[in-house]
Amino acid sequence: MKKSRNENNMATKSLNKNLHSARTAKTDEFYTQLVDIEKELKNYKEQFRGKVVYCNCDDPFESNFFKYFASNFNALGLKKLIATSYSGSPIVGGQLPLFEMAGSKGKQPLKFEIKEVPDTDKDGAINLDDVKYLLKHDKNTSTPLKGSGDFRSEECIKLLKEADIVVTNPPFSLFREYVAQLMENKKKFLILGDQNAITYKETFGYVKDNKLWVGYDNGGTKWFQVPMDYDISTESRKKIVNGVKYFSMGRILWFTNLDTTKRHENIVLYKKYTPKEFPKYDNYDVINVDKVSDIPMNYNGVMGVPITFVDKYNPKQFEILGVANSARWIGYKCLTLIQGRKIYNRILIKRKK
Repeated sequence: MKKSRNENNMATKSLNKNLHSARTAKTDEFYTQLVDIEKELKNYKEQFRGKVVYCNCDDPFESNFFKYFASNFNALGLKKLIATSYSGSPIVGGQLPLFEMAGSKGKQPLKFEIKEVPDTDKDGAINLDDVKYLLKHDKNTSTPLKGSGDFRSEECIKLLKEADIVVTNPPFSLFREYVAQLMENKKKFLILGDQNAITYKETFGYVKDNKLWVGYDNGGTKWFQVPMDYDISTESRKKIVNGVKYFSMGRILWFTNLDTTKRHENIVLYKKYTPKEFPKYDNYDVINVDKVSDIPMNYNGVMGVPITFVDKYNPKQFEILGVANSARWIGYKCLTLIQGRKIYNRILIKRKK
């Protein structure tokens, strides 16, 4: 029987939606390397003591976040480690093929709770040989999840409420929603995200209000493991090591609300203001500063600085007023144009007296 135009339209819309969902899921399959986790987490050790840590976007079979916290459970003095796996992951067993779970059905999502990590080989250190036996310990459990393991599900939100600190690499496509959930539940967190997340309408307010800032290891290139069939067109952004495919995407930052020493350090300023070097934007009494290191030491008005400023930001030294580019602004009315020339995203700041 011939389908109606409305039926064909509905089918097309459904297909497009499914294709978009598939592409989105694909772009979220980024797995953080252990070396990057170790470089960042070493700065917060005392803040984890006695805490319940939840990795809610991390299949323990493959996640290096789970691997890090399980291996360092005693050194960090954790109270409990919780991790939830999810259905549909394409590389189950790729990063952390440690467990053979009784009753586990392939990629069935699971909840892992670690309350104690015994040193089974009595060598004084906790390593992956010890971690293999974690779930055989009486105080540790693994149970199937009723749903898919999505961080937005009712059972995962219940686990979130139990946690003190959330640490993970959340889906980049859902970053806004993910952060909003953490804020709503008043959780401490340390997560990875794209640098441009600073300028999102939904998250910039947290930056401006000092409820969200960036961590320590935000320089250099971070390589993420991706499925082998993941298409990477730019040669310089891909590599294959020992049969594992890696992808580097833009500048990835650590976002957190855990205290850092760097956010209490003043930016050392040495330049003096001159109208020629620091022109004003068209129709706005705001000067443009192209480099954070060039912020003039003797200018007390509003300045537009690169978004990399947030990595050096001390809230006692400067006030963040807004963010702007040539198309829109948030928090402070200003378009970043100089003689009609477009300037990239700028954080608008003012020195505190």
